[in-house]
Amino acid sequence: MSRICLVTGGTRGIGFAVAEALIKAGDKVAITGTTADGVVKAEHVLSANGSQVVGITCEVRDAGSVERAVETVKAKFGGLDVLVNCAGVGVGVPVAEMPHDEWDRIVGTNLTGVFNCCKAAIPHLRTRGGGWIVNLSSLASTNPFPGGAAYCASKAGLNAFSDALMQELRYDNIRVTTVLPGSVATGFSGRAAGSGADWKLLPEDVAHAIVDLLNHPARSLPSRIEIRPSRPKK
Repeated sequence: MSRICLVTGGTRGIGFAVAEALIKAGDKVAITGTTADGVVKAEHVLSANGSQVVGITCEVRDAGSVERAVETVKAKFGGLDVLVNCAGVGVGVPVAEMPHDEWDRIVGTNLTGVFNCCKAAIPHLRTRGGGWIVNLSSLASTNPFPGGAAYCASKAGLNAFSDALMQELRYDNIRVTTVLPGSVATGFSGRAAGSGADWKLLPEDVAHAIVDLLNHPARSLPSRIEIRPSRPKK
């Protein structure tokens, strides 16, 4: 039975790979992105084989924008079974040099944005009798590094948020999982896409783990998954 999935940040990187993997699994998928052009391009690629895909322009920091996106998914597909929060930003700037608006953008996207998406999705998941929320964190949340204070703090906060949410929703048959990837070869944080692909994880590796997660039997809840390169650069 196909699931109805919403993947935020689904126009590129890990989010795009997750959307692609869910489509291959036979699911109906909605993706969000912050630019109309990016959303149209990603939707075109993902729907090339006739798959049921809808692209939605959405700013996850804006609760109203998120609510409209979730309502669009319901109107298009009839409900919502899975929310995968992949939208995220990060820059390497020391605290002393970081503009206040950049701090707000990072924390607003990586933490408040996930709150907005979960809050909007929960009533729809409950209506369906359960579902799954997957929040994409990072191993940087447990291994802070210089220049990454805002990013690491936002992801550490996301871990705590997700753990609390998991306990709130488990008896509604809504399972919550936090996925913590290590180094991934994407264009994230200004890096060239594919940089370090000889040893880093690929977005498809993370997507594979998430699709496998969704197929776990109902009695099990892998609440936190760490995934890292098997042979990191020495």
